[in-house]
Amino acid sequence: MIRRALLGLLLCAAPLGAARAQLPQISGYYLDVWVGSDASPFADASLLGFQRFRLMTAPVYGRWAFDVAYEHALTVRSDLLAGFLGPGGEQGRGAGDWLPLQGTIEETEHVEWRHRVDRLSVSYLGDAFDVTLGRQPVSWATTLYLTPADPFQPFDPSDPFREYRLGVDAARVRVFTGPMTELEAVARLAETTTDTTITALARARTALGRWELVAWAGVVHDEPSISAAATVTVAGAALRGEAVLRRSKDAAGAEQTVLRFTVGADRSFNLAGRNLYLLAEYQRDGFGAASSDELLEVALSPASRRGELQVLGRDEMVALASYEWHPLWTANFLAIWNLDDPSLLLTPSVAFSASEEVTAQGGMFFGVGEDLGEPIPGLGVRAPGSEYGPVPATGYVSVTVFF
Repeated sequence: MIRRALLGLLLCAAPLGAARAQLPQISGYYLDVWVGSDASPFADASLLGFQRFRLMTAPVYGRWAFDVAYEHALTVRSDLLAGFLGPGGEQGRGAGDWLPLQGTIEETEHVEWRHRVDRLSVSYLGDAFDVTLGRQPVSWATTLYLTPADPFQPFDPSDPFREYRLGVDAARVRVFTGPMTELEAVARLAETTTDTTITALARARTALGRWELVAWAGVVHDEPSISAAATVTVAGAALRGEAVLRRSKDAAGAEQTVLRFTVGADRSFNLAGRNLYLLAEYQRDGFGAASSDELLEVALSPASRRGELQVLGRDEMVALASYEWHPLWTANFLAIWNLDDPSLLLTPSVAFSASEEVTAQGGMFFGVGEDLGEPIPGLGVRAPGSEYGPVPATGYVSVTVFF
């Protein structure tokens, strides 16, 4: 009943504003990806095609602002496991959606057609504050790829398509106490297959000289949590760090205190008259697997099912090199390293800007590490030998169009 009432309020608010102003501008986004994967210990060689079509509008009428985005996602695959150990297919799929704003239109062995309202929010814009209600993007990350202190739908660090952050169903208040200081509170309901959890957090952010400081506290999925983060620029490099302490329950239901943190640095250089960007991050995650024997347990844990875990290992690193060797061409090399397995995911790619509205991209995914581990008792199959070792050689090509 509450969800239907809230949805009705959001849907009725936009026409009231539109009646007193011109029609809103509509923009769009189309992504076409084709992925081919070699055989792996868990799947045959496969082919997958993924198309994502999105329409967006964000009109403002006086002190009222609206944000609406609606998208369709069509996946065509050679079999059910196509793309399971590589890119594609998961874009636009929310974790914990509470409002009934998404669904599956068609699903067979070879085709999945989904649609989703990824944004549906209304904001009141005050002189020194704003209030937003509905499905909206919320990003609290300080680090760039491994972001444990971002409790709202963090990106998969290996995802080459990061144009839009998924919206979450939340109420949000921001207060601007000065030009460099902001207070914020967010409350979110997340619905899983077993229960509904509450995330309610208050956050403060300020800048002092070269430092940007952030702290938040509250509950994340019903669990008490506190976080601190900082960014500082030294010798042209941005040094970043964020950490979270969480009071959580282990698989047996016992209370435990979990520490999650990431530290990293990134900097741009001039190389032969072109821009070279380098990044490195290290994450220690108390929710992660300390060895390959724990990978399945972590993959099936509540934190993983809620979309909180970007990687599965306890100790992981990300390294990125991006070089713009021509105004239209950019080469990227991303590596994700599980230090506990150990295993590596290597993702070289090249992007071509055909115009301001059209980008083409091609790349590969390679897993390095043990393919298979010990047999799983009672199932007659073997567990993964490492996080990235079973990932088959995978290639993809894509075209992105904005209009």
